[in-house]
Amino acid sequence: MREAKSWRNLWKRHLHFDWGRYGMKMKPFMGVAFIIMLYIVYRTTNYQYLQTELDSRFDSLYSSKDYAISHTSLKGLPRGIIEPKSDLELKPLWSTTSSQSKGDVSSTHNLLAVPVGLKQKRNVNTIVQKFLKENFTVILFHYDGKVDGWRDLDWHNKVIHIVAQNQTKWWFAKRFLHPAAVSIYDYIFLWDEDLGVQHFNPRRYLNIVKAEGLEISQPALDPNSTDIHHRITIRKRTNKFHRRVYDSRGSVKCSDDSEGPPCSGFVEGMVPVFSRAAWHCAWHLIQNDLVHGWGMDMKLGYCAQGERSKKVGVVDSEFIVHQGIQTLGGASVKKTSNNADLSKKHTAVDVRAEIRRQSTTELQIFKKRWEKAVKEDTWWVDPFYRRKQIQT
Repeated sequence: MREAKSWRNLWKRHLHFDWGRYGMKMKPFMGVAFIIMLYIVYRTTNYQYLQTELDSRFDSLYSSKDYAISHTSLKGLPRGIIEPKSDLELKPLWSTTSSQSKGDVSSTHNLLAVPVGLKQKRNVNTIVQKFLKENFTVILFHYDGKVDGWRDLDWHNKVIHIVAQNQTKWWFAKRFLHPAAVSIYDYIFLWDEDLGVQHFNPRRYLNIVKAEGLEISQPALDPNSTDIHHRITIRKRTNKFHRRVYDSRGSVKCSDDSEGPPCSGFVEGMVPVFSRAAWHCAWHLIQNDLVHGWGMDMKLGYCAQGERSKKVGVVDSEFIVHQGIQTLGGASVKKTSNNADLSKKHTAVDVRAEIRRQSTTELQIFKKRWEKAVKEDTWWVDPFYRRKQIQT
């Protein structure tokens, strides 16, 4: 027993000795380790908090109640069978030897979408033929309801026709060009119908756009065009393309210090061309109830997937003529020659004046919504804010 106790006492003294000898050396190390552990815990907790905040914000933005219900309803399907995207390619009712041999001839897909009325049939015919030759998918938005008037054209059954009386280009685009439905298309041309395309080739145009990395673009306007609103859109004869304009005239002065619309990073709403990524952003910018799209052109640069002064441009070598023919909504009272018919009406409506009045109202609404969104979204950082500060 004494021998066992002596060994036990010796072992205790040995332990006390080791701790006494090494304890002082271990304390600094343990302190550093403890601080490191606290820092890791803090960073992890902070990251989880920020991630939760971001998730909640994105959930509220992209996962609305309807989306949540839709997502829940998919739980009955195996994940591999779910097809979240679509396209606008016409399919045959049954496969034939010829259709199978054609297959997917082109590895690239591009889309032309135009609002059309029968009064501009000849013009639209010229536009559509040019784009079909380059294997574009074409969709026509008939705002006058007169689809049968196009059946005599050879390409009638090769394009998609959508009809809605007296609706605008942006109304159609918001409802029928959802990013999930046009996800296979590399570029989306969302054009007006009153355009002369004698000097325009879609293939050459896209070659320039791709080479210069333009996410949002438009063909330049011939100087003799009607209704030119911004000088940046006018063709420069010696250029292949341009991204900015210099102009000391008018209320807006454009110089080297100008880093925003309409001096740079700007295209007009009549003939925009979007890359797939840019359209995904631009579609979300379109307000569902603001059908005339006024004010959007000034904000499209935020969808340029980078610096708008580099990613947005106007192509000069492939240019168009804007004819300024306004047919949506009918003729203006001033252009109506039959005064007898007007006298029968209790109230004569100037259609063009009413449309302009509505467009102006929508512009003010859009501006207020943008300002409100910027104010409320405390997480959003204006990528061009620093440049604005430098200019001021």
